Amino acid sequence: MKRMRKCPSCGAYTMGETHCGVKTKPAHPPPYNINDRYAKYRRAEKGI
Repeated sequence: MKRMRKCPSCGAYTMGETHCGVKTKPAHPPPYNINDRYAKYRRAEKGI
């Protein structure tokens, strides 16, 4: 099953692995887990 992906450069949604010559990212957030070991690293990367 393929899922929707989003192009980080233009914001378009696609099913492909690349769009605009850039690798796309998953459009859906990762599942929530109360014991997430990497949450602080994701927040630091986003600047939160």
